[in-house]
Amino acid sequence: MTAPALPRHRSAALAESLVLVGRSVRLSRRDVETLVMAIALPLLMMALFVYVFGGAIETGGAYLTYVVPGIVLLCVGFGAAATAPAVADDMGRGMVDRLRSMPVAAAALVTGHVVASVARNALATGVVVAAAIAMGFRPDAEPLEWAAALGLLLLYVLALSALAAGLGALASSVQSASALTFFMLFLPYLSSAFVPTGTMPAVLRAVAEHQPITPVIETVRGLLTGAPIGSAGWAAVLWCVGLLVVSSGFAAWAYRRRTRR
Repeated sequence: MTAPALPRHRSAALAESLVLVGRSVRLSRRDVETLVMAIALPLLMMALFVYVFGGAIETGGAYLTYVVPGIVLLCVGFGAAATAPAVADDMGRGMVDRLRSMPVAAAALVTGHVVASVARNALATGVVVAAAIAMGFRPDAEPLEWAAALGLLLLYVLALSALAAGLGALASSVQSASALTFFMLFLPYLSSAFVPTGTMPAVLRAVAEHQPITPVIETVRGLLTGAPIGSAGWAAVLWCVGLLVVSSGFAAWAYRRRTRR
């Protein structure tokens, strides 16, 4: 007995999304500079913090073990931020106008860029983790803990990529799209990524402890290294799911607003 076919409009939307996912992945492969930068910059940051600053930072254990989850989140942020200029480029080059002349689902273009962002981030994160292991990082996570960490990172990447896609749809140029995502690259520095929040001044500590990246980092750190997670796990999931819902709605609104002009 064969499975029932999807309704035509759903199957068509799925096919359109898959086509545009493939297009976005091919464009990512051709944009070698962006891909190399998304990998090279986190690697350089990890080497800088571990070999230059690490000896002066007290975390209660090996600094490499402490900093790797933060570097992974930094890597993810760089990769997701690249979605904004890619969407802005499509908006400026008339790609959207061509799609509007065909019976293509409005969400297909944004979906293609978001899925391509996930693929880019998977590659970059794998390289960063492999480099960290070569430097001496020794995670003691069980398979289930690895799966939980990867699932949380996937939620985080999807949320940031959808937010970046919305910003790219609103931006008037590729350059302004890059500028709009600056806060996505800056926020990890104001978290527990590189130093414990308890070492910060009171005002900065309050900000660092009540922003979304800190619980995500603490959860990934706990899952990979056995550090205590506490309530950070639930906070991380709630932040990521909430941000994904808001970012998806924002991206859809921004795309419709731009294409109505």
